[in-house]
Amino acid sequence: MMDFHETFTVALEALRANKLRTLLTSLGVIIGSASIVLVVTVALTSKKFVLSQIEATGSNLVWAEMVKTPDKAQPLSHELTLDDMEAIRSSVAQVAQVAGVREFRTSVIAQGVERPVNLIGVTQGFQEIRRLLILRGRYFDSTDMDRRDKVCLITKQLAGRLFGPENAIGRTVRMGELMFTVIGVFVERSETFGLSDIQMESVLIPFGLMKYYTGVDVIRVLDAQAASAADVPSVKRQVTQILKSRHPAGADYDVQTLAVILDAAKKISLALTVVLIVIAFIALLISGIGIMNIMLVTVKERTREIGIRKAIGAERREIMYQFLIEAILISGGGAVIGILIGLAIPVTAQFFLPGNLRVPVSGMSVIVAFVVSCSTGLFFGYLPASQAAKLQPIESLRYE
Repeated sequence: MMDFHETFTVALEALRANKLRTLLTSLGVIIGSASIVLVVTVALTSKKFVLSQIEATGSNLVWAEMVKTPDKAQPLSHELTLDDMEAIRSSVAQVAQVAGVREFRTSVIAQGVERPVNLIGVTQGFQEIRRLLILRGRYFDSTDMDRRDKVCLITKQLAGRLFGPENAIGRTVRMGELMFTVIGVFVERSETFGLSDIQMESVLIPFGLMKYYTGVDVIRVLDAQAASAADVPSVKRQVTQILKSRHPAGADYDVQTLAVILDAAKKISLALTVVLIVIAFIALLISGIGIMNIMLVTVKERTREIGIRKAIGAERREIMYQFLIEAILISGGGAVIGILIGLAIPVTAQFFLPGNLRVPVSGMSVIVAFVVSCSTGLFFGYLPASQAAKLQPIESLRYE
């Protein structure tokens, strides 16, 4: 029976005798295994960040808009109304909150400074659905909405341009003929860079006051917040049915959710992950070829040693296992070092990232990196090991 302990010891001593060569040979494996861990970590982190940015625009959001026909006036009966919003609130059990929005481009004047702004009329549930952060002051309460009080909230950017470092709360601004008192300064929880209703310089006012600016009391966007992510498809379907039942047959509404955007983001993230992992596997392939080349050279250098071992009774499989063990130790040791490097970099980077961004480390990536690295060493080490095992003792002893 073959003595595995002796074979392992001989293989280990051979590697110790050539420490620098062993280290350089395993360098490719170190880089490849570290790359796998880092690639998966970066992919998971970017995916988490992108999805959190998208989801931050609204939690389980369903929104509806009237589809407008170019160059054709739409009847007023096609427009979305507050009654539609209340019908959805009362009829759809899975809806946690609803809100209506309408915007209008105008100018705001404060302290002699005039700036163009996006004026947005909102209903009570808008803050909860859009998850706005109130930096100073407060949001509208039911009294503000019912009495149509001339109060407003402004974005942080607009507050800075109108009032500088001074506190904007309690200050007055004029839009058209109406004077408004600023009761709050807000920001979006997640920057949408002007892709949402809220622009960099926006003013929120109670929805009832928008009729003064637009002449009609209709909603442009109707938002509905589902109670859970699982309820979103059902809420979308019911909202579509309610709107069609409450308006003429010719009315058309576009009811959307974040599902399409989220699916697209997930597919892009998956595609990038696959591409980067393929690149990491190529690095491991190159390192495996390096292991094979170095070990072929090693076999040549140690021909007399192999001959002596065979002459004193070592079997062919013992010689093969010895070189296979050397290949696995090179690749396995490199994999461990590479994995540790791959784990250390994200842990170190965490200290320099924003507090709300966590770097997830995949345990599966660690396992895959180790298994693939060891398999690479085993696969590419087989040819040198087989060549060493086939050497004839007499010819090996004559080799100089």
